[in-house]
Amino acid sequence: MDTRRLVLFVIFSMSILMLWDAWQRENTPIEKVTQVAVNDPTAANQAPAVSTASVAADAPVNGDYRLQSGQRIQVTTDLFKADIETVGGDLRKLELLKHRASDSDDEKANFVLLDDAAKPMLYVAQTGLIGADLPNHNAVFTTTANSFQMADGQDALQVRLSWTGANGIAVDKVYTFHRNRYDIEVSYEVKNGSAAAITPTVYYQIVHDSESNQGSALMPTFTGGSYYTEATKFKKLAFKDMEKEPLNITSKDGWVGLLQHYFVSAWIPKEGLERKFYTDRLSSNIYRIGTKSTLTTIEPGASLTVPARLFAGPQTKHDLNATAPGLEYTVDYGWLTVIAAPLFWLLDKIHSVVQNWGVAIILLTILIKAAFFRLSASGYRSMAQMRELAPRLQSMKEKFGDDRQKMQIAMMDLYKKEKINPMGGCFPILIQVPVFIALYWVLLGSVELRHAPFFGWIKDLSAIDPYYILPLLMGATMLIQTRLNPKPTDPMQAKIMTWMPVIFSVFFFFFPAGLVLYWLVNNVLSIAQQWYVNKMIHAETLAKKQGHVKKSGEH
Repeated sequence: MDTRRLVLFVIFSMSILMLWDAWQRENTPIEKVTQVAVNDPTAANQAPAVSTASVAADAPVNGDYRLQSGQRIQVTTDLFKADIETVGGDLRKLELLKHRASDSDDEKANFVLLDDAAKPMLYVAQTGLIGADLPNHNAVFTTTANSFQMADGQDALQVRLSWTGANGIAVDKVYTFHRNRYDIEVSYEVKNGSAAAITPTVYYQIVHDSESNQGSALMPTFTGGSYYTEATKFKKLAFKDMEKEPLNITSKDGWVGLLQHYFVSAWIPKEGLERKFYTDRLSSNIYRIGTKSTLTTIEPGASLTVPARLFAGPQTKHDLNATAPGLEYTVDYGWLTVIAAPLFWLLDKIHSVVQNWGVAIILLTILIKAAFFRLSASGYRSMAQMRELAPRLQSMKEKFGDDRQKMQIAMMDLYKKEKINPMGGCFPILIQVPVFIALYWVLLGSVELRHAPFFGWIKDLSAIDPYYILPLLMGATMLIQTRLNPKPTDPMQAKIMTWMPVIFSVFFFFFPAGLVLYWLVNNVLSIAQQWYVNKMIHAETLAKKQGHVKKSGEH
């Protein structure tokens, strides 16, 4: 395989691998499960719609589904600005104070993770109790204040909502926000003031639309359901699968959540509590994923506290690992996780020293290049040898014309005589492809790079270069690499190799700056190594021509 075909083959192979990996990540089929009879976690969603006259300021969602509204309770902590609705005690809006909005004209605007505005995003966290007229997510709670704020030096902030039924049962729903933590404790305190024993069922669910946070056409991202158990491990659920094949499994561990690029929310029930996971479609573009558990019987006059946690925040490895088993897999590297996870660990360690993610990317690329230095040198040596043979191959083509058989025989004789393996440049490069693709996914999926500045005009490594300087530089490096390779003898191949840098530069115009930086640095290092090897092989070739071939082992 000559150099030009090798380059085209490697580019094609990497493109196919990336496309296949992306397709797998976006279309992972859910595992068929044995269906278990599960009652609807709440009858509220099938109840007749409440009229706008009886419930003020109803937020229409989509035709046959609407959220009810009452009074908003505002909560501010060191990490969150939250809106809790008295109807159901739902968490209706959640702003992340440490993360900026991506598509806002206001650079200081906070990133909104949860919101019930339905424009088109609808994303809320709901809970409820079933049985004995207990409060579900349509019940109206009361509270002692309309706003709560975490004071300086305060480690935890508690927000208590109360409900009392006609039968004497009292329920408190308690949110506890902790300083510097994205997991929120959500507990039910049930006091059975009735004359009969009750056996409540608790459910936790996330409601989301199927249209928002889908990424761009060139850089699509996954938004959908996810769940984890020790038995099934981490699974993703596309919205279309929630309707076509609803989730319905039982487990004694695990969590359910909603996954999107860089962020995740997940309900984590009490440890050891048996739970049933479910999904379904609520309207044409509204879906839910949740978990329900039957609690122990509460005798008259007795009480029961049911704890749970809601993780709602960025997919930072430290926070995910500290919150729940399996939550770290929401940073999904696909089939290359075994390579990608150590790469991110190393990238994170480098960043802890240099305190700049752009510099960390550069240093990690250098380390990877150093690790593959000898392997790359072998490939470049083969390519350089092919470059030296290019004039002789051109002469042979002119000599044999269209007689391909004689041309192939003469080429094989030449390779044998010069002790050159035409495939020698292929395998060393292909071995490195999984590593480079894994690093690609690391840079694409790491929330740590979101709004992380590099220097100068690069204010956000997760966004495109605003002036397209990095893509243009990368295109220039590709052009240089093309010039270092032997010029193709076929006119069509020569045109393809000429236009390839331009085409790739256009693609990279729409890639995040962190990814382009990685490819740029890798190209510069490759050029340096290839130039050195070319120079060395050229010197050896001249020495052969002059009859001054050194003895083996004298280098």
